[in-house]
Amino acid sequence: MNLFAEIKSLVIEKLEALVSAGTLPEGLSFANVTVEPPRDALHGDLATNAAMVLAKPARMKPRDIAEALAGLLAEDDRVLSADVAGPGFLNLRIDPAVFQGLVSDILAKGNDFGRSTLGAGRKVNVEFVSTNPTGPIHVGHTRGAVFGDTLASVLDFAGYEVTREYYINDGGAQVDVLARSAYERYREACGHAPEIAEGLYPGDYLIPVGEALKAKYGDSLIDKPESEWLAAFRTFATDAMMALIRRDLALIGVEMDVFFSEKSLYGTGQIEAAINSLDAKGLIYTGTLPPPKGKLPEDWEAREQTLFRSTAHGDDVDRPVQKSDGGWTYFAPDIAYHYDKVERGFDELIDVFGADHGGYVKRMKAAVSALSDGKVPLDIKLCQLVRLFKDGEPFKMSKRANNFILLSDVVEQVGADVTRFVMLTRKNDAPLDFDFDKALEQSKDNPVFYVQYAHARVFSVLTKAGNPRDSELEKADAGLLIAPAEMALLKKLAEWPRLAELAATHHEPHRIAFYLFELASEFHALQHMGKVDGTLRFILADQPALSQARLAMIRAVAVVISAGLGILGVTPKDEMR
Repeated sequence: MNLFAEIKSLVIEKLEALVSAGTLPEGLSFANVTVEPPRDALHGDLATNAAMVLAKPARMKPRDIAEALAGLLAEDDRVLSADVAGPGFLNLRIDPAVFQGLVSDILAKGNDFGRSTLGAGRKVNVEFVSTNPTGPIHVGHTRGAVFGDTLASVLDFAGYEVTREYYINDGGAQVDVLARSAYERYREACGHAPEIAEGLYPGDYLIPVGEALKAKYGDSLIDKPESEWLAAFRTFATDAMMALIRRDLALIGVEMDVFFSEKSLYGTGQIEAAINSLDAKGLIYTGTLPPPKGKLPEDWEAREQTLFRSTAHGDDVDRPVQKSDGGWTYFAPDIAYHYDKVERGFDELIDVFGADHGGYVKRMKAAVSALSDGKVPLDIKLCQLVRLFKDGEPFKMSKRANNFILLSDVVEQVGADVTRFVMLTRKNDAPLDFDFDKALEQSKDNPVFYVQYAHARVFSVLTKAGNPRDSELEKADAGLLIAPAEMALLKKLAEWPRLAELAATHHEPHRIAFYLFELASEFHALQHMGKVDGTLRFILADQPALSQARLAMIRAVAVVISAGLGILGVTPKDEMR
């Protein structure tokens, strides 16, 4: 049961009745009408903005609309009262039986409670991580990996058909640099001192690659010209790095459905096909770009290039796709890659980028808009930096990577569950401070512990009660749950289906982590009250019916926590050690 969706349907039904009665004019759109928790719980259980958003198009005072709507809503058995507040907000008090009825519904549906058909099977491609295949995954990529994977799970929970995709940037100059770096490690494996020149990758993670190259080629390529080994080393090293990246992703439970190679776009006609598609729409032309803003480089000169008229689709300036020497720009294969996504029939595209790719947002959105004739939306989510702390100081760099902190370092320190949960404790576009000490604390300051502990506490209580089956608890008389703290917990449970849909609609998986912390807080608060006031304990020897109802309620809490943690890719704990 999605209470908020049901009451929203009721609100719209009554608004339509007001239109039929002539109280409201015809032709109104109810698209912006919402039903949500009130800002202050003292004002009611639910609130709707209907009167506020309809006042202007209806040319009426919002309070007049609210009062007319309130009268009709109060006729529904689920609504105890509908009160107009301020200029026209409408606060609703819901019959407690509605919230109490949630318990059996949750136990019957299990982890599928809150799952919806919002996406209606629409195909969504979520591309994330997509780090250059030149080394292991570092902590910045880890945040994008967790964010993208969790967002995909959120969308799946909301009824979308989701594809997780990794774009392998193996077509640029960086893979040549990788090959040259691997060659130096190959020389080292053959007994020569490596010459790690500036610009090469110095990390120790390439030492095993050099040893593997020696095992394959012996010393036959020592001092040979680059032309004899570069292509082979590039492929070998790239494959080795992708194996390393797959292993790192597996450490935090991330599995991709598709690995798409940038290299596959070259020499296959796919880039040309994408550019020709834009050309056929009159969006490709030859011209010169204005000089860059700010200080003009000494070597800058106006050159004719092949340009994409991206300003026709919302970009600030047109973008070059082919250089004056005939070579493709970096943007051209990206256009071709997204053209391929559009051609594969996705209804929506989501790209998860690092914060340093902010300048790419408008041009990529313009490209997808042009390629799909505006039919396929592209949402680009930027993940800001992660700052690591330990013992109150910035965490030291990894020796294995030489100049950055590895995903494997973080998991080694705190485990996969903590890594994933903490990465979602801030919205993606806000910087994140990851404090190893806090992440390992067994306290409320450690959100993943706090949520997992709530789940474990439920199982501890159920064990003391003889581990009743869910089918038994479904029959409990939830009408006995009338204490204010019990009602507060039930109302928090009622928010889960709405919250899951909001996270999917806005592409904000951090909402799940925030909600689980709030739900855990309500549960822990209620258990603490039971220690102070014996009548609120979950198990009362002289009141079996009430005990059964409370056990059913907290089992419902565990079900929702389990479902939420499952979306986050975090393991629910039945016991804490």
